[in-house]
Amino acid sequence: MAYVCRSTTMGEKICWCCVVFVALILVLSCCEFRVQMPLRNNKMACDEIYVVGEGETLQTISEKCGDPYIVEENPHIQDPDDVFPGLVIKINPFTNPK
Repeated sequence: MAYVCRSTTMGEKICWCCVVFVALILVLSCCEFRVQMPLRNNKMACDEIYVVGEGETLQTISEKCGDPYIVEENPHIQDPDDVFPGLVIKINPFTNPK
């Protein structure tokens, strides 16, 4: 009888390890990793539709994406200082003709 109790305890430990492993896989699969390719002049490539992240301002996004006219291109931005994480904006990277 003691042997059955030990195997049950071992089975419970294995079961809990599997539950923790599956939970860890689910949590990590929810994380999205965005890789952006650097351009010349240390500018980052930005998608045409950009979602504002934590701590970003229009100034930092403009420098990062090379678009000096973000406010003009996004009429839904009433106040340039009222930018929040999750705000969706349109980006048109500025290119100088050579």
